[in-house]
Amino acid sequence: DVEGHPSPGVAEKWENKDFKVWTFHLRENAKWSDGTPVTAHDFVYSWQRLADPNTASPYASYLQYGHIANIDDIIAGKKPATDLGVKALDDHTFEVTLSEPVPYFYKLLVHPSVSPVPKSAVEKFGDKWTQPANIVTNGAYKLKNWVVNERIVLERNPQYWDNDKTVINQVTYLPISSEVTDVNRYRSGEIDMTYNNMPIELFQKLKKEIPNEVRVDPYLCTYYYEINNQKAPFNDVRVRTALKLALDRDIIVNKVKNQGDLPAYSYTPPYTDGAKLVEPEWFKWSQQKRNEEAKKLLAEAGFTADKPLTFDLLYNTSDLHKKLAIAVASIWKKNLGVNVNLENQEWKTFLDTRHQGTFDVARAGWCADYNEPTSFLNTMLSDSSNNTAHYNSPAFDKLIADTLKVADDTQRSELYAKAEQQLDKDSAIVPVYYYVNARLVKPWVGGYTGKDPLDNIYVKNLYIIKH
Repeated sequence: DVEGHPSPGVAEKWENKDFKVWTFHLRENAKWSDGTPVTAHDFVYSWQRLADPNTASPYASYLQYGHIANIDDIIAGKKPATDLGVKALDDHTFEVTLSEPVPYFYKLLVHPSVSPVPKSAVEKFGDKWTQPANIVTNGAYKLKNWVVNERIVLERNPQYWDNDKTVINQVTYLPISSEVTDVNRYRSGEIDMTYNNMPIELFQKLKKEIPNEVRVDPYLCTYYYEINNQKAPFNDVRVRTALKLALDRDIIVNKVKNQGDLPAYSYTPPYTDGAKLVEPEWFKWSQQKRNEEAKKLLAEAGFTADKPLTFDLLYNTSDLHKKLAIAVASIWKKNLGVNVNLENQEWKTFLDTRHQGTFDVARAGWCADYNEPTSFLNTMLSDSSNNTAHYNSPAFDKLIADTLKVADDTQRSELYAKAEQQLDKDSAIVPVYYYVNARLVKPWVGGYTGKDPLDNIYVKNLYIIKH
């Protein structure tokens, strides 16, 4: 819903048995945009397709987070996708069986990767099933036009089960990579709402000029620097810890970015549902004390003024990431005496480099897929496809496994806190800040609350005020 709580969609109600077998009852009036009914068989097909290694979906691992029966063996190619723990009890009853009890399983289902896809269109058109002439959808909108790298236009879907409550008839999405261009097109009247990144150099100016249009809201996202834990000298915890301690987060947050973000000490933001984190001791120290400790650790690891640590800092092409990388390199040089070479890559190459482990330190960010600590912590498991820090800790893995053995929320929160403490002890990453959403919204856009920390903005909940 508009505040980020999971709410009924195609499934109007659900129940579970011991958090292990979940049964979803689908609406009988849910339809695809071609008028055919959305059934439990569509969900079975879609989830099996997501899990199938032949699909090569980067989100196949998402089903592992839900611990759906047989998912590990399917991804490993040991079992067929048809063995996934999903079945249609009838056209309107979808049953999911998990290998472990997962009390928060329903929260995972807000993610688009588990939405149904149309079997008939996928099988008929193959890779071209998402083209405007071929695609069949089941949400509030359907695809009208798509010009790659220029625009995506959606129009209202009259077959949508809740169409009576949809107000806006057409929506246009513009792919804009530059934050400055985004703001300029907004100010020229072309855009009603910007993306959630605002240019550092314009933010304070915009706050003064159009304060009612600048929206700053909490966001379940962490900006961090990912250290390649398997590559020397970063396989030495002393080197990783030195980098973590010597980064002056106050300068980054309050001087360089200055948009209301919060200095970070953990991977999971402390305001995540079910997170009761403990601030580490170093976070309470002055920056001077952190720097002294960092220098000591680096010296112990064999680096001196005559033999300084030198490494590459990789970031993906973006105005913001470039400014932050320049600032961070300068801070590390000043506080620690290390030499940092900056390197940027386009997004796809950047992701490949991180997955292959051919980097020293890389800019990274993770935004929750669902509001629960495992949305962050699962990505650091040794067998996670998202673990591009190449971090491997049996102790950490065990703590996360243990969270599935307790039904009590408080006990689970304690285990999450211990897992975060393990990440901190190992200095697996360098947390920088917890994001806020900072965007421009025209005064005539109604229905935008900014209260969903996942930032899932559904146009069906918005409306335009006469102006």
